[in-house]
Amino acid sequence: MNTEDFKLIKVSIKKQVAWVTIDHPPINLMDPELRAEFNALVPYLAEASDFKVVVFQSGNPEFFIAHGDIKPIGPNKSELGISSNQAMKELLRTMPKVTIAKIEGRARGGGAETALAMDMRFAARGRAILSQPEVMLGLVPPGTATQRLPRLMGRSRALEILLGCEDFDADLAERYGFVNRALNADEIGPFVERLATRIASFPTETLLLTKKAVLSAESGVLEGLQQEFHCSNENHRYGHFARRRDIYLGAGGQTREAELDLAAWADRLADHS
Repeated sequence: MNTEDFKLIKVSIKKQVAWVTIDHPPINLMDPELRAEFNALVPYLAEASDFKVVVFQSGNPEFFIAHGDIKPIGPNKSELGISSNQAMKELLRTMPKVTIAKIEGRARGGGAETALAMDMRFAARGRAILSQPEVMLGLVPPGTATQRLPRLMGRSRALEILLGCEDFDADLAERYGFVNRALNADEIGPFVERLATRIASFPTETLLLTKKAVLSAESGVLEGLQQEFHCSNENHRYGHFARRRDIYLGAGGQTREAELDLAAWADRLADHS
């Protein structure tokens, strides 16, 4: 596979670390175009042998990945009981590489879920914002957050994030376990590079067996993803998401200006329950 064919993602390899840079103006929206590149990229990363660690970062200082494109969202069918979106993130979680998210901008919804699928997350103070705003739009989070967050921080904090739809800055995200560490903006780059290079210097087999052992502690993930898939599909029967999506998009949603203060939309949509 030639990663140079990608238009929205750049991959460079240095000292057995693959640096994946997302650059899809204006907000790094996980739309069909970016999702298609991710669907091709993740299997490549899983199978490649010339690096041990993968760092995901953004070329946009305001957005890591804004969120998933809400326009095409609807009920899904699947013989596996999970969506292709969930399956891609599950491969990202379980791939035989160490994966790191370097979050220096907004990562909401599907953007946060993409980071949650990675082994580690580091967030820049004053720049990183994480949240799961799906419920605000009448949507059951369909991209693995209902399974990742409780395993990271417990039921109560996970429900606060999922049901409250508030923005979490880097320090609060660290306190809750949403990310590993909050770092100053001028420190996050050198820190992640040093950590990734350090990990990549260790024996491949030892790294992968250690990750395999840790993943075994996360039992029942597939069953949980199947339940998330079912609940998300069931929720579409009530029409809340379709109504709120139309209001949001009709008022200028999913643009850079709206995304900079997405949490404010909770109040604007309050009368449309």
